[in-house]
Amino acid sequence: MKALTWQGKENVEVREVPAPTVQDPTDAIVRITSTAICGSDLHLYGVLGPYLEPGDILGHEFMGIVEEVGSGVKNLQPGDRVVVPFNISCGHCWMCERGLFAQCETTQVKEQGKGASLFGYTSLYGSVPGGQAELVRVPHADFGPIKLPNDAADERWLYLSDILPTAWQGVKYAQVGGDDSLLILGAGPVGLLAVSSAKQLGVGRILCADLVPERLAAARDRGAETIDLRQVGTSPHKVGDAVRDLVGARGVDGALDAVGMEAHGNPIARAAIQSVGFLPKPVARKAVETVGIDRLAALHTAIQAVRRGGTVSLSGVYGGMADPMPMMDLFDKAITVKMGQCHVRHWSDELLELQRDADTFRLEELATHRVPLERAAEMYSTFQKKQDGCIKVVLKPQETA
Repeated sequence: MKALTWQGKENVEVREVPAPTVQDPTDAIVRITSTAICGSDLHLYGVLGPYLEPGDILGHEFMGIVEEVGSGVKNLQPGDRVVVPFNISCGHCWMCERGLFAQCETTQVKEQGKGASLFGYTSLYGSVPGGQAELVRVPHADFGPIKLPNDAADERWLYLSDILPTAWQGVKYAQVGGDDSLLILGAGPVGLLAVSSAKQLGVGRILCADLVPERLAAARDRGAETIDLRQVGTSPHKVGDAVRDLVGARGVDGALDAVGMEAHGNPIARAAIQSVGFLPKPVARKAVETVGIDRLAALHTAIQAVRRGGTVSLSGVYGGMADPMPMMDLFDKAITVKMGQCHVRHWSDELLELQRDADTFRLEELATHRVPLERAAEMYSTFQKKQDGCIKVVLKPQETA
């Protein structure tokens, strides 16, 4: 079969690889009909390369048709249409019973000290082959895959795998309601779905900050007041001042960082992060695990912009182990910080119902680029560089270029 494989720093290729097979009774084999490139895939494209090996199959946002199931899978049968959560959880361990599916104790990568295994996401999270491929093996298919109706386009459902529940959880974690204000940092796919989630949840006032014109326009179209970082600057204090000019001296009630480790605004940190990718793998891994830093402009901006006693919610991925944090501000302002990988199955039933009869979150219009899997390498570069108005890429493994 064909699959998108990692071959080196900023080097991915579609290659012929062996097709997956059922290995455990709770496995399923799914033929992929749609798969997406996620913003967190770009971390693999560059920053997290030390945890990948040439030939690793990427991709954690995918859906398709069940082709085969193991003897322990009773909830699915061949022909079922499913979307698959990016985190792999068993559904019955101590963590899963409490809705903490991203911390599943059955699939935790204990040797790395990490949470639940993830599809297509490095040795840190289990080296599980991902879904930017024609076929994928789905472990714990007796719980994870979400069975779908057959009467709507793939993109009505595809983002239930990751970015819709990630955005929804991010807004929930921000603890804001009808009388409150929310600042969303970043108008990429998660940021835009956070705007739509905040509207659906009745948040009183929604602000969104970015520096890409197409993304700002999309955020406005979804109902946010926008802050153009090209005009106000990217330093946390300047953005914080711009926010207070809009909502008042206290600041926003909640701030959602939908950007993560590769935020704009700190060229020194950027150079340090990029340099890791050129080190020998053992040295690079040690650097990430001990002195690794993130670009923290978005997170520091959230801390600056939120009011005293407010909440900062982190949906963007962070991976640094030596990040300088403004602990005095966090403590003095009594800020609550909520974060973590999305517990997809905690939210999936609720979101499925909201999407069932209508495209409530406007998911079908989110993708700006829909291309065959063969063009995946090209689209990784386009997406990373934010070229050609690229906001979201959907790959179609069953189509040819």
